[in-house]
Amino acid sequence: MQGIRRKIVYVTLFEAIAIAVTSNGLSAGSGASLEHAGVAAVASSVIAVVWNLAYNTAFERWESRQTVRGRSFRRRAAHAIGFELGLSVLLVPLFIWWLQIGLGQALLLDVGLSLFFLVYAFLFNLAFDTVFGLPASALPLPEQP
Repeated sequence: MQGIRRKIVYVTLFEAIAIAVTSNGLSAGSGASLEHAGVAAVASSVIAVVWNLAYNTAFERWESRQTVRGRSFRRRAAHAIGFELGLSVLLVPLFIWWLQIGLGQALLLDVGLSLFFLVYAFLFNLAFDTVFGLPASALPLPEQP
């Protein structure tokens, strides 16, 4: 599976699982009701989807220009870390505003979510690529005659 279809399936599966898990985590970490935290989780998901599409498009463009093909542990780790750092910049203000918590508590929630998503993103990407195959940007180049 390649192209936009791959991206849509990826984002839908990734975010559906993430909303279920993060609603509970945000509720426990902020003291907000599950319903209130669920709204923050859905808002976070929408932000993450937009960020995901932009970040992965840029990453795959960069990746397609690399001489070393494939997705090593190091490349996967760099991908996950870069994604999470950018997402943190977007989510901390949301947590402060919606969950009515201070900066310190929002940062702790974000660190907790970032650690969860760091592992989750790595494992999800590994599983996704195993089930659906690598994207064209990571496939070996055909041999030249």
